[in-house]
Parts: sequence; structure tokens; C-alpha cells
Amino acid sequence: MNMSIYAIVFMVLAFFMAIFALFVRMKAMEKPANTKKILIPPLAMSTGFLMFVYPPVREITSLEVIEAFAVGMLFSIILIKTSSFEIRGKDIYMKRSKAFLFILLGLLTLRIVVKLALDTYFDFEVLAGMFFILAFGMILPWRIAMYVKFKEVEKQLNFYKAEMQSNHVLKTKKTNSLDGHTS
Repeated sequence: MNMSIYAIVFMVLAFFMAIFALFVRMKAMEKPANTKKILIPPLAMSTGFLMFVYPPVREITSLEVIEAFAVGMLFSIILIKTSSFEIRGKDIYMKRSKAFLFILLGLLTLRIVVKLALDTYFDFEVLAGMFFILAFGMILPWRIAMYVKFKEVEKQLNFYKAEMQSNHVLKTKKTNSLDGHTS
């Protein structure tokens, strides 16, 4: 097999992994969010930086690293704008956005098209490193923004819970005083 066939095989595998990740992400919206679920993905993904131990991947220049990370950060703006949380009952959930799935598929398609266009200019390993950095540059700011948004909604939920608790205590005291009991 030559390098272009490897590139095609890996691109097809990456496409199916991305589709699988989309379904996992959509399914995760049905369960309450928490800090761990928000922060673990970029931490787990950071192990991918071990690819830079492999000599051909180390050929990526500092400028290419900066460019890839910057493009990822630009992509993250779209994800940040479409990601928010809501309180349902006593839990916090990621708010469903009809555009979210289309945005993720659009970003995936754009990445594939750009990767195909750049395939002739870069070695496969360097391109893989650049797109890993791009993905990390997209996920890291998105997850940080999600964490900040989650903490804001969590404050609202805790305030609401404290308010409900306070109202319950006041009602109990009022009921007890009407019954002739004092606390």
C-alpha cells in the first residue's frame, strides 16, 4: 500500500469514528451534565500529543502548530455559540440545539475537504499532527466555555434549591406556630 491509500483508509476510519462520536454526543444530551463529563474529553484527548514522539510527526513547524490551533479556536466559536445548559427538574442538561448536529457534520465535512486539499502539500504524518492540533484547538476552548456556562447554571440551580428550602422552612414554622407549637 502506498501513502495515499493509507490516507484514504485513515480518513474513512476517522469519518466513521466522527459519526460514532456524534451519536454518542447526542445520546449524552439525554443524561444530566456534570463537571467530569465536560472536562474529561480534552484531558483524555491530550494523550494524543504522544504522536509527536514519532519522528515524522515532529517535522511540523511552530507556525503550522499556531495556524492549526488558531483554526481550531475559530471552529470552536460555532460550538460555543450553540452549546448551552438548562435546568430540568433538579438536574442540569445540555440544551438541545437543532443546529448542533448539522454544525458538527459541517465542521467534519470542512475538515475532510481541507485535509484532501492539503494532502498534496504535507506529508501524511505532519497533516495528521496538524489536524490533531486543530481538533484540540477546537475542543479545549469549547469545553472551557461549557464549563463556565455549566457553573453559571449550577449557581442558578443552587440558588433555586436554597430558595425552595427556605420557603419550606418558613412554611413549617408558620404551620407549627398555628398549631400552638414553637420551635
